Amino acid sequence: MQAKTINRFVVSAWLVLSMSGPLWARPADSLVRRVQHQLVRLGRPYYFMGTNYWYGAVACLTVQGRQRVARELDFLKAQGVSNVRVLAAAEGTGPINGMLRVTPAYQPQQGNFDEAVLTGLDHLMLMLRQRGMTAVLYLSNNWDWSGGFLQYLNWNGLLPDADLHRKLSWDENRDVVSQFYTCEPCMAAYDRQAQRIVSRTNTLTGQPYHQDASLMAWELANEPRPMRPAAIPAYVQWIQRASGLIKKYDPNHLVTTGSEGEAGSETIEVFAQVQQLPHIDYATIHIWPKNWGWFTDTAIGQAMNAVLANTQQYIEQHMAVATRLQQPLVVEEFGLPRDGHSFSPMAATSLRNQYFAAVFAQLQRSANEGGVLAGCNFWGFAGSGRATHGHIFWQPGDALLADPPQEEQGLNSVFDTDASTWQVIRSFSHQLPTNLPQ
Repeated sequence: MQAKTINRFVVSAWLVLSMSGPLWARPADSLVRRVQHQLVRLGRPYYFMGTNYWYGAVACLTVQGRQRVARELDFLKAQGVSNVRVLAAAEGTGPINGMLRVTPAYQPQQGNFDEAVLTGLDHLMLMLRQRGMTAVLYLSNNWDWSGGFLQYLNWNGLLPDADLHRKLSWDENRDVVSQFYTCEPCMAAYDRQAQRIVSRTNTLTGQPYHQDASLMAWELANEPRPMRPAAIPAYVQWIQRASGLIKKYDPNHLVTTGSEGEAGSETIEVFAQVQQLPHIDYATIHIWPKNWGWFTDTAIGQAMNAVLANTQQYIEQHMAVATRLQQPLVVEEFGLPRDGHSFSPMAATSLRNQYFAAVFAQLQRSANEGGVLAGCNFWGFAGSGRATHGHIFWQPGDALLADPPQEEQGLNSVFDTDASTWQVIRSFSHQLPTNLPQ
């Protein structure tokens, strides 16, 4: 079927559904919806350029931070970047897995919630609304840098304090985190936090989050994984449980997992199984050439052909699943260090630019053809932030960058001064239907 025919069919189906539905489901409403294999907003297919902006809500907790975020959102909008992926809340306090974590925490101790921390999220959502932008909010983390599942396991007796604070080996980490999905008090504690956030009313606008059109989707967690094959059945059951909980309190918005795809699911079959659960609206994948061993040390350029080929194959593999399931797909994390693996904002980004362009080109083709690949969120936007001189890793008082506390500051950050990278981004973002005049 021709692309224009597909788009007309999808929009027509959307209009029919809207006219027969409640007021909030009509085309005048700008909530992002799923119509078959596409995302739709304002009655039009929604293909978007996005970025990871995990610190957006945290930064908005101070006046200076809100001023920075306002400038950075204006900058992103001018580049055609319309969607940001943001950490909604952190858990716990103190060192974790040998490193510092994101602060302040919304849930510093299990069952104790600091509502003032979520005012930063309220400010961010208002700023996005004022600019016609959208957000994906993830509610917890498979990884340690914001507390996440390790913290829930610690609170409930499955990870002693000494082990929480020291650096775990990869196998130890897998063994521990895989227990989250069979730890009922851990999952119940997650449920309480998720329910409070999803049910929240914005203190600045008086509007419940479940009515906020600047919210595109709730995400269960950042990169949830079974971690061990034996945990797969419980992992699938947890996704069903958590997604059902979110839909109970917010039936209006999309829900997705935050999965990396096959790399985070043990097998492609498990990925497909999860995507067929009734409360999951669209699929996500993440791609990390460095973490997945597609190049070693600083030899990015020597392995670039393999990096590009592996990336294309990974996207196409998951597009095939999404096409079979008639479900949208978003490449919501992908990144590459600067040339020579430098952390300096002054270092060249020619390889990163090439990598970004390859992913953007696949999104552009999908948009042109009315395909399942609906958007991408590059990692990550650091805006005007810069690492403090002499600090390889984040320290209290340092500016927040795209690189979380456990990563070298500047590793995968795209700064507002990376002119050549932004030229690549604009060359694709301004062609997407989302950014074209109606």
